[in-house]
Amino acid sequence: MNIKCSNCGLVNFPHASTCERCNTALGAPENVARPGSKPHSRIAGRIMVCAAVCISAILGFYLSLIASANPLSIEEKSIVRAAIRVLKEKGFTEEIFFLEHLAVFRSDDNWLNATVAKENAYAATNFPFEIVTLYPDFFTYPVDDPERAAILLHEARHLRGKDEKDAYEFVWRNRRQLGWIEEKYSESPVWRNVRNQTREYVPELFNCDSNPTGDCDE
Repeated sequence: MNIKCSNCGLVNFPHASTCERCNTALGAPENVARPGSKPHSRIAGRIMVCAAVCISAILGFYLSLIASANPLSIEEKSIVRAAIRVLKEKGFTEEIFFLEHLAVFRSDDNWLNATVAKENAYAATNFPFEIVTLYPDFFTYPVDDPERAAILLHEARHLRGKDEKDAYEFVWRNRRQLGWIEEKYSESPVWRNVRNQTREYVPELFNCDSNPTGDCDE
């Protein structure tokens, strides 16, 4: 708490009773920066420190998610690449970008996923960390690459920050473009499960006057 002279503006030491420059009697101390100090620089420095701490915390959290789950095996990576090729051939350009360039694939739950109770699933996505967990069912139950591509298409929507309703609706509306159709996959457990889940999340796709017992976009 230095003392600033009201007459000449000189900043004096806290214990001074008169101004060293003009000998004017000094009043109460003021919260005045010492000569040569830069308040704005100090504030900017604190902001930078806070930003660095936040970034370090987020990075540490992300790395802990990566490190606490196992990567895919070579065979599993090959299966995933084949499914992604199907999406690429069918023209899902935006979803391909997220799957190929942003997603980090893991074969089991990281510590965060392990804390959440869930039913049997084919895959899960941690947004915004872009971590996709592919469970054993992903490699077991789909009958071929297009069916696995349908699952990855669902997860690609989550990589973009979309919710379950959007993901199920997007896959169901684009199933014919993908080549994932009832005529070929009606006996597949994946088809039946996804159809039931889509009906639950997007009931309007199955409730219409034109086709009261089936899909509205058939």
